[in-house]
Amino acid sequence: MEKTQLLQILFGFILAMVIAFAAYSLKSLSKSGALAAAFVGTTIFGMGGWQWAVILLTFFISSSLLTRLFGKRKSTVNEKFDKGGQRDAGQVLANGGISAVFAGIHFFYPSAIWPWLAFTASMAAVNADTWGTELGVLSTIPPRMITNGRPVEKGTSGGISLVGTLAALGGAGFIAVLAQVVHPSTEPVLTLILITLVGLLGAMFDSLLGATLQAIYFCPNCQKETERHPLHGCGTGTIQVRGLKWLNNDLVNVGCAMAGALLGLVVLLI
Repeated sequence: MEKTQLLQILFGFILAMVIAFAAYSLKSLSKSGALAAAFVGTTIFGMGGWQWAVILLTFFISSSLLTRLFGKRKSTVNEKFDKGGQRDAGQVLANGGISAVFAGIHFFYPSAIWPWLAFTASMAAVNADTWGTELGVLSTIPPRMITNGRPVEKGTSGGISLVGTLAALGGAGFIAVLAQVVHPSTEPVLTLILITLVGLLGAMFDSLLGATLQAIYFCPNCQKETERHPLHGCGTGTIQVRGLKWLNNDLVNVGCAMAGALLGLVVLLI
């Protein structure tokens, strides 16, 4: 390993530690989330480089800001979500773990373009999913289940709305535009459009998993569906009503990130 590569990893480690500590101090990350963010950040910053760091930081900062800005609106549906706004290790690794893998591949194969394409497509998908979730609660019209169009309560896994879908499209497009700014491709307009669409499709895949295979529970006291288990926010034990017991929201987010990466590789390399 060359000296410049070692220095890049060291700088990446320092930057990741500073950001993780700042996020922990601001209560955007839990203690486990900060440790996971330091690991993911070191990998992406140190092995990817500054362009990769910009994309990751944009995702993290924008998602944290949206959580803070619309936290009160989202508080009305927090009972449905498995976790709160303070991200833990599972959430950090679910959203950034796949991207970190491609940053590692880039480190050993720096001349290959496909790791960057997979990385940006994956980040576009998780950013789309996050923006769609955080801003979708602003919709005044109840969401509909992605599988059958049935109206459901806000925050229901698998529920989509026009506001949430447009927010997801904006989240994917934001990453796509930024990727072109820091690392222009030979066909910028086409690449921008494709990454945006791939990011949106990744977020839709997340919703599809949420509607079909994700483990969903029911609180007999509140008479509401929730992702929380074994206890609901009210302290009552929850009962599984559908989905696979092992497939929680973190793993659904991994599926979103992976779907974005794989779709990006298929579409962008054809």
